[in-house]
Amino acid sequence: MKKIKDMYDSDLTSLTHSFQDACSDKEFKKYVYSLGIKEDVLIKYTSSLQDSYLEYVNCCNCPGLESCKNNEKGYIYTPSSKGEIITFSYDACNLMKKKNKDEQYKENLSVFDMNEDIKNASFKNIYKDDKLRVPIIKYFKEFIDSYKKDENPKGLYLHGSFGSGKTYLVAALFNEMAKKGIKSALIYYPEFLRELKASFQSDYDEKFKYIKKIPLLLFDDIGAENCSNWSRDEVLGPILQYRMENHLPTFFTSNLSVEELEDALSVTSSGVDKLKARRIVERIKQLTVSQELVSKNRRE
Repeated sequence: MKKIKDMYDSDLTSLTHSFQDACSDKEFKKYVYSLGIKEDVLIKYTSSLQDSYLEYVNCCNCPGLESCKNNEKGYIYTPSSKGEIITFSYDACNLMKKKNKDEQYKENLSVFDMNEDIKNASFKNIYKDDKLRVPIIKYFKEFIDSYKKDENPKGLYLHGSFGSGKTYLVAALFNEMAKKGIKSALIYYPEFLRELKASFQSDYDEKFKYIKKIPLLLFDDIGAENCSNWSRDEVLGPILQYRMENHLPTFFTSNLSVEELEDALSVTSSGVDKLKARRIVERIKQLTVSQELVSKNRRE
């Protein structure tokens, strides 16, 4: 028993010396004693407290999130006491907390088969050197005002040249609405149809109902898909009918005008059916206002 006690006393003496050496740094000493933890407890955690102090110093001289010097960028190794025990956790710094709060709105946006960066689209980054965008931006402002007043505003059928920024414009609007708590979905339509068809044996109904009922919906690049009776009459038609009946704003981007889209929707592997295509287009016209955007290719 005496040997065990001697070993304990020796370890305690070593810990005490290590703590005292660390406290020769007056700023470190000031830091650890400001924690309000008893010295005999602090002594047992000298090494971890030193790590915590270094990260505290980094935060005091913060160069910004991108240049954060801490082990976990945007987080600080923080001590807290529970009786005779000190626990350490990585807690978000003020800048990270602000960033997280600022980006919480992104949870209101669902992106299907599109670049996640689209969630960063914003009005402030819209090219304002193109006068052709002015009517569209004006429409967006009117849409936001009308939506606030529960006036059931129509969505937008935005068509025009490839790479003109049609998708980005609508995504910027959806991001703005997301900040107001409105949920939305942005769907790359051709790929969505392929995935939906592949999900017949799994979550087809869940996906279909989600898209049908989401408050704001974008069908991106409609008309670029290989049209079939199923995609036109069993997917697109019922979704548009439901959204029309329930006044749910629906948006479309396309390289085709509405008239050209009607022609595209009329042709399937089964033949030509202009009547069913016209029915789809009539629903689109009921749901949207049409705007054209012809501009230089911003993707080049």
